[in-house]
Amino acid sequence: MKILLIEDDLDLGNGVRIALADQGMEVVWVRRLEDASYQLASESCDLILLDLGLPDGDGLTLLNRLRRERQDLPVLILSARDTLPDRLRGLDSGADDYLVKPFELAELLSRVRALARRSYGFDGATLELRGLSLHTPTRRAAVHGRPLDLTASEYVLLKTLMMRVDRVVTRRSLEEQALPGAQANASNSLDVHMANLRRKIGEGYVRTVRGVGYVIDQQAPVGGNAK
Repeated sequence: MKILLIEDDLDLGNGVRIALADQGMEVVWVRRLEDASYQLASESCDLILLDLGLPDGDGLTLLNRLRRERQDLPVLILSARDTLPDRLRGLDSGADDYLVKPFELAELLSRVRALARRSYGFDGATLELRGLSLHTPTRRAAVHGRPLDLTASEYVLLKTLMMRVDRVVTRRSLEEQALPGAQANASNSLDVHMANLRRKIGEGYVRTVRGVGYVIDQQAPVGGNAK
């Protein structure tokens, strides 16, 4: 799971980054709203940890914009604003959860896992669907217990799709996350990688949505084939 951490405090930010990384999560840490906006425009993420009191503005400004543009992106506020009106304002602005500073890292990790489960059906370590499993800390994948030998790009493609079960992932998003710039520029590069991934995991998992992208469905398609 890829997390965007928006926190200006050096000690807290570094502690959160290390704790999340130890759980096998990928963390991008920025300290300003401007940098957060750049990251969101240039790269995708699965969850945001958002401080409110930032050097160049209020995190609620970013949250309000996110909810207009990205309603499904989970956001957990981390803030020293601890009054009931503050918490209600954050939640009513679209945050999925609110954690008051100071907090224990164990509680933060528990809330991140809970939010990931609610949003993606993901427990923070293992993704499982119809016999297909992906253990993110070790990057090991298997189908019905049979280990899969995936390339780095195939692993990212599979992880991205499994974290968004029943949601179509666009070609552009998959290319940005899984393919280096040179590969993404090749018109059929994504199709080649996806074909190789399908061959390794077997039929009935990845479905093509013509002109849009790809999806893995929670329920197996009728007849067992996903095209």
